[in-house]
Amino acid sequence: MPLRALIPNAITMLALCSGATGVRFAISGEYDKAAAAIVIAALLDGIDGRVARLLRGTSRFGAELDSLSDVTAFGVAPALILYLWALNDLGRFGWVAALALAVCCALRLARFNAALDQEDMPKKRLGFTTGVPAPAGAGLALSPLFWNLATDGSLDADPQARAVIVAAVTLVTAFLMVSALPGWGFKAVRIPRSARLFVLAGVGLFAAALAQAPWMTLFSVGLVYALAFPFASVRYAALRKAELDAARLPADGDGEAQQKPDGA
Repeated sequence: MPLRALIPNAITMLALCSGATGVRFAISGEYDKAAAAIVIAALLDGIDGRVARLLRGTSRFGAELDSLSDVTAFGVAPALILYLWALNDLGRFGWVAALALAVCCALRLARFNAALDQEDMPKKRLGFTTGVPAPAGAGLALSPLFWNLATDGSLDADPQARAVIVAAVTLVTAFLMVSALPGWGFKAVRIPRSARLFVLAGVGLFAAALAQAPWMTLFSVGLVYALAFPFASVRYAALRKAELDAARLPADGDGEAQQKPDGA
Protein backbone atom coordinates (compact mmCIF):
# COMPACT_ATOMS: atom_id res chain seq x y z
CA MET A 1 0.00 0.00 0.00
CA PRO A 2 1.49 3.38 -0.99
CA LEU A 3 2.16 6.01 1.64
CA ARG A 4 -0.45 8.34 0.16
CA ALA A 5 -3.12 5.73 1.02
CA LEU A 6 -1.85 5.25 4.57
CA ILE A 7 -2.03 8.92 5.53
CA PRO A 8 -5.84 9.32 5.27
CA ASN A 9 -6.34 5.94 6.96
CA ALA A 10 -4.08 7.10 9.81
CA ILE A 11 -6.27 10.21 10.21
CA THR A 12 -9.31 7.94 10.36
CA MET A 13 -7.67 5.87 13.09
CA LEU A 14 -6.92 9.05 15.04
CA ALA A 15 -10.62 9.95 14.86
CA LEU A 16 -11.55 6.52 16.19
CA CYS A 17 -9.03 6.81 19.04
CA SER A 18 -10.26 10.30 19.88
CA GLY A 19 -13.86 9.10 20.13
CA ALA A 20 -12.89 6.13 22.28
CA THR A 21 -10.81 8.41 24.52
CA GLY A 22 -13.94 10.47 25.11
CA VAL A 23 -15.45 7.45 26.86
CA ARG A 24 -12.41 7.19 29.09
CA PHE A 25 -12.81 10.84 30.14
CA ALA A 26 -16.52 10.29 30.78
CA ILE A 27 -15.77 7.35 33.07
CA SER A 28 -13.54 9.60 35.18
CA GLY A 29 -16.20 12.34 35.21
CA GLU A 30 -14.28 14.76 32.97
CA TYR A 31 -17.20 15.53 30.68
CA ASP A 32 -15.66 18.66 29.19
CA LYS A 33 -12.72 16.62 27.93
CA ALA A 34 -15.09 13.87 26.79
CA ALA A 35 -17.09 16.34 24.68
CA ALA A 36 -13.88 17.87 23.33
CA ALA A 37 -12.67 14.43 22.26
CA ILE A 38 -15.83 13.88 20.19
CA VAL A 39 -15.43 17.33 18.59
CA ILE A 40 -11.82 16.52 17.67
CA ALA A 41 -12.98 13.21 16.19
CA ALA A 42 -15.51 15.09 14.06
CA LEU A 43 -12.84 17.47 12.79
CA LEU A 44 -10.55 14.57 11.89
CA ASP A 45 -13.43 12.76 10.19
CA GLY A 46 -14.10 15.87 8.13
CA ILE A 47 -10.61 15.97 6.65
CA ASP A 48 -9.68 12.32 6.12
CA GLY A 49 -11.76 11.95 2.98
CA ARG A 50 -10.53 15.24 1.55
CA VAL A 51 -6.92 14.28 2.25
CA ALA A 52 -7.52 10.93 0.53
CA ARG A 53 -8.89 12.64 -2.58
CA LEU A 54 -6.10 15.21 -2.55
CA LEU A 55 -3.42 12.50 -2.36
CA ARG A 56 -5.33 10.17 -4.69
CA GLY A 57 -5.33 7.61 -1.91
CA THR A 58 -9.02 6.70 -1.89
CA SER A 59 -9.82 3.01 -1.53
CA ARG A 60 -12.65 0.69 -0.55
CA PHE A 61 -10.59 -0.28 2.50
CA GLY A 62 -10.51 3.37 3.57
CA ALA A 63 -14.26 3.71 3.10
CA GLU A 64 -14.94 0.65 5.27
CA LEU A 65 -12.47 1.81 7.93
CA ASP A 66 -14.09 5.24 7.96
CA SER A 67 -17.50 3.71 8.64
CA LEU A 68 -16.18 1.56 11.47
CA SER A 69 -14.49 4.60 12.96
CA ASP A 70 -17.71 6.62 12.70
CA VAL A 71 -19.70 3.94 14.52
CA THR A 72 -17.26 4.09 17.41
CA ALA A 73 -16.63 7.84 17.54
CA PHE A 74 -20.15 9.10 16.76
CA GLY A 75 -22.38 6.24 17.81
CA VAL A 76 -21.00 4.17 20.68
CA ALA A 77 -18.85 6.86 22.32
CA PRO A 78 -21.53 9.61 22.52
CA ALA A 79 -24.08 7.04 23.69
CA LEU A 80 -21.84 5.96 26.58
CA ILE A 81 -20.91 9.54 27.45
CA LEU A 82 -24.57 10.58 27.62
CA TYR A 83 -25.47 7.49 29.64
CA LEU A 84 -22.71 8.07 32.19
CA TRP A 85 -23.58 11.76 32.45
CA ALA A 86 -27.38 11.75 32.53
CA LEU A 87 -29.25 8.78 31.09
CA ASN A 88 -28.35 6.40 33.91
CA ASP A 89 -30.81 8.35 36.10
CA LEU A 90 -33.61 6.85 34.00
CA GLY A 91 -32.51 3.29 34.66
CA ARG A 92 -33.31 0.79 31.92
CA PHE A 93 -35.06 3.36 29.73
CA GLY A 94 -31.93 5.50 29.79
CA TRP A 95 -29.88 2.57 28.57
CA VAL A 96 -32.41 1.92 25.79
CA ALA A 97 -32.10 5.55 24.67
CA ALA A 98 -28.31 5.25 24.62
CA LEU A 99 -28.53 2.01 22.65
CA ALA A 100 -30.89 3.65 20.17
CA LEU A 101 -28.24 6.23 19.30
CA ALA A 102 -25.52 3.63 18.80
CA VAL A 103 -27.76 1.24 16.83
CA CYS A 104 -29.16 3.95 14.55
CA CYS A 105 -25.67 5.24 13.84
CA ALA A 106 -24.58 1.73 12.85
CA LEU A 107 -27.66 1.26 10.66
CA ARG A 108 -27.08 4.60 8.95
CA LEU A 109 -23.49 3.73 8.11
CA ALA A 110 -24.48 0.25 6.92
CA ARG A 111 -27.03 1.87 4.59
CA PHE A 112 -24.35 4.28 3.39
CA ASN A 113 -21.95 1.44 2.58
CA ALA A 114 -24.67 -0.50 0.79
CA ALA A 115 -25.36 2.53 -1.41
CA LEU A 116 -21.74 3.08 -2.48
CA ASP A 117 -22.28 1.24 -5.76
CA GLN A 118 -25.59 2.90 -6.59
CA GLU A 119 -25.43 5.17 -9.61
CA ASP A 120 -28.68 7.11 -9.25
CA MET A 121 -28.54 9.01 -5.95
CA PRO A 122 -30.53 12.23 -6.44
CA LYS A 123 -29.97 13.57 -2.92
CA LYS A 124 -26.20 13.22 -3.20
CA ARG A 125 -26.21 14.59 -6.74
CA LEU A 126 -28.03 17.72 -5.59
CA GLY A 127 -25.73 18.17 -2.60
CA PHE A 128 -28.02 16.90 0.16
CA THR A 129 -27.46 14.18 2.74
CA THR A 130 -29.86 11.37 3.57
CA GLY A 131 -30.79 11.97 7.18
CA VAL A 132 -28.34 13.50 9.64
CA PRO A 133 -24.68 12.52 9.08
CA ALA A 134 -22.97 10.66 11.91
CA PRO A 135 -20.71 13.53 13.10
CA ALA A 136 -23.61 15.99 13.04
CA GLY A 137 -25.78 13.45 14.86
CA ALA A 138 -23.19 13.13 17.60
CA GLY A 139 -23.13 16.91 17.93
CA LEU A 140 -26.91 17.12 18.16
CA ALA A 141 -27.05 14.34 20.76
CA LEU A 142 -24.35 16.06 22.83
CA SER A 143 -25.99 19.49 22.60
CA PRO A 144 -27.47 19.25 26.15
CA LEU A 145 -23.96 18.55 27.44
CA PHE A 146 -22.62 21.54 25.50
CA TRP A 147 -25.31 23.71 27.10
CA ASN A 148 -24.54 22.35 30.55
CA LEU A 149 -20.83 23.08 30.14
CA ALA A 150 -21.58 26.57 28.80
CA THR A 151 -23.88 27.44 31.72
CA ASP A 152 -21.71 26.03 34.52
CA GLY A 153 -23.84 22.95 35.17
CA SER A 154 -27.32 24.46 35.02
CA LEU A 155 -28.85 21.07 34.13
CA ASP A 156 -27.19 19.31 37.05
CA ALA A 157 -29.55 20.95 39.55
CA ASP A 158 -32.33 18.51 38.65
CA PRO A 159 -30.85 15.16 37.52
CA GLN A 160 -34.25 13.66 36.66
CA ALA A 161 -35.26 16.55 34.40
CA ARG A 162 -31.79 16.48 32.86
CA ALA A 163 -32.15 12.81 32.06
CA VAL A 164 -35.56 13.33 30.42
CA ILE A 165 -34.22 16.16 28.24
CA VAL A 166 -31.17 14.16 27.20
CA ALA A 167 -33.29 11.09 26.42
CA ALA A 168 -35.66 13.12 24.23
CA VAL A 169 -32.80 14.75 22.32
CA THR A 170 -31.03 11.40 21.94
CA LEU A 171 -34.09 9.59 20.58
CA VAL A 172 -34.94 12.37 18.11
CA THR A 173 -31.33 12.39 16.91
CA ALA A 174 -31.35 8.62 16.51
CA PHE A 175 -34.49 8.84 14.37
CA LEU A 176 -33.04 11.58 12.18
CA MET A 177 -29.87 9.57 11.59
CA VAL A 178 -31.75 6.65 10.05
CA SER A 179 -34.46 8.69 8.36
CA ALA A 180 -34.57 9.22 4.61
CA LEU A 181 -35.21 12.95 5.04
CA PRO A 182 -32.89 15.20 3.03
CA GLY A 183 -30.39 17.18 5.05
CA TRP A 184 -28.17 20.11 4.23
CA GLY A 185 -24.84 19.31 2.60
CA PHE A 186 -22.06 21.70 1.68
CA LYS A 187 -22.94 21.57 -2.02
CA ALA A 188 -26.60 22.33 -1.31
CA VAL A 189 -25.78 25.71 0.22
CA ARG A 190 -25.25 28.36 -2.45
CA ILE A 191 -23.61 31.62 -1.43
CA PRO A 192 -24.29 34.67 -3.62
CA ARG A 193 -21.18 36.37 -4.96
CA SER A 194 -22.22 39.64 -3.30
CA ALA A 195 -22.33 37.94 0.12
CA ARG A 196 -18.91 36.31 0.08
CA LEU A 197 -17.21 39.05 2.07
CA PHE A 198 -19.90 38.88 4.74
CA VAL A 199 -19.52 35.09 4.90
CA LEU A 200 -15.75 35.37 5.33
CA ALA A 201 -16.30 37.93 8.08
CA GLY A 202 -18.76 35.53 9.69
CA VAL A 203 -16.17 32.76 9.61
CA GLY A 204 -13.75 35.01 11.44
CA LEU A 205 -16.34 35.88 14.05
CA PHE A 206 -17.22 32.20 14.43
CA ALA A 207 -13.55 31.35 15.06
CA ALA A 208 -13.35 34.10 17.67
CA ALA A 209 -16.53 32.88 19.36
CA LEU A 210 -15.26 29.31 19.32
CA ALA A 211 -12.06 30.41 21.03
CA GLN A 212 -13.80 32.55 23.67
CA ALA A 213 -16.94 30.51 24.36
CA PRO A 214 -16.52 27.08 22.73
CA TRP A 215 -19.41 25.26 24.41
CA MET A 216 -22.02 27.94 23.79
CA THR A 217 -20.78 28.28 20.20
CA LEU A 218 -21.08 24.53 19.61
CA PHE A 219 -24.54 24.50 21.16
CA SER A 220 -25.61 27.41 18.95
CA VAL A 221 -24.33 25.66 15.83
CA GLY A 222 -26.29 22.54 16.73
CA LEU A 223 -29.42 24.58 17.41
CA VAL A 224 -29.17 26.39 14.06
CA TYR A 225 -28.60 23.10 12.25
CA ALA A 226 -31.62 21.52 13.94
CA LEU A 227 -33.87 24.49 13.13
CA ALA A 228 -32.68 24.58 9.51
CA PHE A 229 -33.05 20.84 8.94
CA PRO A 230 -36.79 20.87 8.05
CA PHE A 231 -36.17 23.52 5.37
CA ALA A 232 -33.83 21.12 3.57
CA SER A 233 -36.83 19.02 2.55
CA VAL A 234 -38.49 22.06 0.98
CA ARG A 235 -35.35 23.05 -0.89
CA TYR A 236 -34.67 19.51 -2.06
CA ALA A 237 -38.23 19.08 -3.32
CA ALA A 238 -37.92 22.28 -5.36
CA LEU A 239 -34.56 21.31 -6.87
CA ARG A 240 -35.71 17.78 -7.59
CA LYS A 241 -38.84 19.04 -9.33
CA ALA A 242 -36.77 21.42 -11.44
CA GLU A 243 -34.40 18.59 -12.33
CA LEU A 244 -37.24 16.30 -13.40
CA ASP A 245 -38.90 19.07 -15.40
CA ALA A 246 -35.63 19.81 -17.19
CA ALA A 247 -35.22 16.11 -17.99
CA ARG A 248 -38.67 16.02 -19.62
CA LEU A 249 -38.18 19.10 -21.81
CA PRO A 250 -35.90 17.53 -24.47
CA ALA A 251 -38.29 14.61 -24.95
CA ASP A 252 -41.27 16.94 -25.25
CA GLY A 253 -39.37 19.15 -27.69
CA ASP A 254 -38.47 16.17 -29.90
CA GLY A 255 -42.06 15.05 -29.92
CA GLU A 256 -43.27 18.45 -31.07
CA ALA A 257 -40.59 18.59 -33.75
CA GLN A 258 -41.69 15.22 -35.09
CA GLN A 259 -45.36 16.17 -35.15
CA LYS A 260 -44.96 19.39 -37.15
CA PRO A 261 -44.02 17.77 -40.49
CA ASP A 262 -46.94 15.36 -40.19
CA GLY A 263 -49.36 18.21 -39.56
CA ALA A 264 -48.00 20.12 -42.55
